[in-house]
Amino acid sequence: MKLRNLLAVGLGGAALALLLLEPSLAQTPAPEAAPPAPVPNKGDTTWMLISSALVLMMVVPGLALFYGGLVRTKNMLSVLTQVFAIACLSCLLWVFFGYSLAFTNGGGLNDFVGGFSKAFLKGVDANSVAATFSNGVVIPEFVYICFQMTFAMITPALIVGAFAERMKFSALLLFSVLWLVFIYYPMAHMVWYWGGPDAVGNAAKALAAASGDAAKASAQAALDAVNADAGLLFKWGALDFAGGTVVHINAGMAGIVGCLLIGKRIGYGRDLLAPHSLTMTMIGAALLWVGWFGFNAGSNLEANGTAALAMLNTFVATAAAGLSWLFVEWAAKGKPSLLGLVSGAIAGLVAVTPACGFAGPMGSIVLGLVAGAVCFVMCSTVKNALGYDDSLDVFGVHCIGGIIGALATGILVNPALGGSGAPDYATKPGELVAAAYEFGPAFMAQVKAVGFTILWSGIGSAILYKLVDLLVGLRVTQEEEREGLDLADHGERAYNY
Repeated sequence: MKLRNLLAVGLGGAALALLLLEPSLAQTPAPEAAPPAPVPNKGDTTWMLISSALVLMMVVPGLALFYGGLVRTKNMLSVLTQVFAIACLSCLLWVFFGYSLAFTNGGGLNDFVGGFSKAFLKGVDANSVAATFSNGVVIPEFVYICFQMTFAMITPALIVGAFAERMKFSALLLFSVLWLVFIYYPMAHMVWYWGGPDAVGNAAKALAAASGDAAKASAQAALDAVNADAGLLFKWGALDFAGGTVVHINAGMAGIVGCLLIGKRIGYGRDLLAPHSLTMTMIGAALLWVGWFGFNAGSNLEANGTAALAMLNTFVATAAAGLSWLFVEWAAKGKPSLLGLVSGAIAGLVAVTPACGFAGPMGSIVLGLVAGAVCFVMCSTVKNALGYDDSLDVFGVHCIGGIIGALATGILVNPALGGSGAPDYATKPGELVAAAYEFGPAFMAQVKAVGFTILWSGIGSAILYKLVDLLVGLRVTQEEEREGLDLADHGERAYNY
């Protein structure tokens, strides 16, 4: 026992002496562990699952009922079928190759469109994640795919209203496929594709930590490469929180081109072509408003204060636009109409879409008031003066409302007006801060984005309509149009009484 005690004391003393002789051994820090990879937050994931379902509700039944109530009884079922079929078609095309074309690197064409690296969702599984707008925050990639898929489902369905009651069902399906591939997926890529906040933040951190000219030059080149890996309009600095350019101006331009090329309905300007059920239209509009919270607040990709801001703006801009249209119409025509009220509400939803996460609530109210009044004038005075037959006012509400909202975003983002400011991930690497606001560059970026979208969709859609007309023909016969597309195209009626 004594020997054991002596041995323990001796070993302890030797260890103490070694530490005293080599103090550096005791002071050497453990190697720093790499930070863990971010994992999805269950709250964010839940919010995005709900938002995806809300946007689906906008398509069916929301948009289908809104449009269906606005047409005549003999075409109600055809509109319901068109919207539902486009939704199904768009859903499958998205997972086949649409998601890949919109949200992957496109190599030499990356300014305009993505590639096929994730075609048929190659390489995506339940563990894959997608970036949000905060550093270190991600959501499951499957959730992001579902959410963006609902946008691809509703956008071509919006076009239906411009030429309702006179286009062949086969032509519509063919046009929708071509339009998604050549117009929508590239627009989504150009506006929304980028490397994400962590890619920018990490590259900016590396630049800040670099010492020496060579290291700084290398780090700057890496940051430039990250910033270059984005769509064209994103690199221009254009802001579109939830789809003013991608969805509304894009669809509105396709709609006006289509209604001009297909021509007016038989009896337009002579016969009464009144909506058959404003009750259905009001139900559809109400569903659209509810679903739009997923559309706008969901576009934040996280359940946080910015999502709450987008939700509040979606409330107040819609209310302001509905009342604006109502009172302007009341003053102009002597009576306030339900159709005017719900049309104004949709115009407000459209206008606030690109601005909802950037503008303040008071700015959104002003935006709604302007959008309701201007869209009323476009859908009545201007439309009647020019004589085009945009059946359900897709151009007057979606394109014009989208233009108003997109341009106003460049103004209302100003923190001095209650806006949140444009995002900046490089000034304080690893943090999201607001960039210094300059009216000229901010507004001109929006002007360029609007002009580009008008040309891209207008010219591209015209080419696709002509191609479809050559292949299958765009318009039904006069006999079929008089009979109604319910029976002519689908062999059934919406109502059998």
